[in-house]
Amino acid sequence: MRINRRKIMIIGLFCLGLAIFLYPTISNEINRYLLKQQIKNYEDFKQDLWEEARTQEREEKSSILDEMYNEMKAYNEKIYREGQKNLSDPFAYEKPSMNLERYGIADNMIAYINIPRMKIELPIYLGATKENMKKGAAQLSETSLPIGGPNTNTVIAAHRGMTSKEMFRHIDKLQLGDEITITNFWYTLSYKVVEIKIIKPHEIEKILIQEGRDLVTLISCNPYGANYERYLVYCERVEGD
Repeated sequence: MRINRRKIMIIGLFCLGLAIFLYPTISNEINRYLLKQQIKNYEDFKQDLWEEARTQEREEKSSILDEMYNEMKAYNEKIYREGQKNLSDPFAYEKPSMNLERYGIADNMIAYINIPRMKIELPIYLGATKENMKKGAAQLSETSLPIGGPNTNTVIAAHRGMTSKEMFRHIDKLQLGDEITITNFWYTLSYKVVEIKIIKPHEIEKILIQEGRDLVTLISCNPYGANYERYLVYCERVEGD
């Protein structure tokens, strides 16, 4: 009986150790599946919007896609014109730049980003709330909405230190010249990495719109596992895209 108990205890400890060892891998795979599902739902919804838009076009009516794009473009022009006066700590703003609920988008997912070097594809939500940051990446309010164009800089934040989710954990692997893409409701935009910086949280001037440029800035905490710096990766629109 003692031998059997000892065997059971050894087997139990082995299983517990194996579970602890495999937890990060298993949880990451589960998270990858959930992220893919979010993106698939987005693409399905986008297809529905485009079918509706084609119907509206035949009836010579403005579509939801037209209205949403015009509102986003106006927002980008407004913050550029006003010098992004309401921007503070580049990781602080949680309020969404605009509310997409009236367009039928309850979760405020506006696009998704693909980063081949990091082997990730993440949904992009409006507003860096705790909930959004748990689900994927977030566009920081008072920065440009992700539709591209001159005088824009879309700042996209994601966590690095989540045990069960990679998110931007490997942002430091990005190199100059690496490409990323952002797919929104209208098209896919291509950018390449042009500069990498480490800044302090208060250095908001480092994420401002730059005259005439079409930028995406990726931002996360630095160093890994800490929160007293910001790791920035500047990406510029690829010509002809």
